[in-house]
Amino acid sequence: MSLTRRTVDDLETLKAVSHPLRMTLLGRLRSDGPATASELGRALGESSGSTSYHLRQLERFGFVGDDAEQPSGRERRWRALHDVTEFPLALVEIDGGREYLDTVRRRQQERLAAGLAAWTEPRRGIGHSDYVVALDPDDLDAMVAEIDQVVARYAHRGGSEEIAVHVLTLPQAR
Repeated sequence: MSLTRRTVDDLETLKAVSHPLRMTLLGRLRSDGPATASELGRALGESSGSTSYHLRQLERFGFVGDDAEQPSGRERRWRALHDVTEFPLALVEIDGGREYLDTVRRRQQERLAAGLAAWTEPRRGIGHSDYVVALDPDDLDAMVAEIDQVVARYAHRGGSEEIAVHVLTLPQAR
């Protein structure tokens, strides 16, 4: 099974999705499944009016939509339309793009830090490895694509424990 993707390719969409609450709402819909604005508001300590507004903005830019099951005629149930959002490097070349990409990067760093803080004891399958490899850009692209394929094979299995898999390809600090 493959992961569905949404590539952000313009500044308006980047601005829309980089809002911290919108990133959180989209992440929550991806990890926990469909929910109403009220359910998300309670879970995140936000008003249903605020979550409803931000969900409508995410819908406007193609990130969320109606869930197939609408148990109540009173409240709209939302779902994420894609498994992954991609932010191509070309966005930094758009005037203002770097600022919004930095917002996305900071939010991703916060999630990573929270995951590391929650990791309090060794457990089977939970851990950290770092590898230093020398690659040409084409080899790096190929390696990341292969890692992506491995994650996609496991992404929808529905196991007993939810984990975060972080793939960071960074320049080696010297």
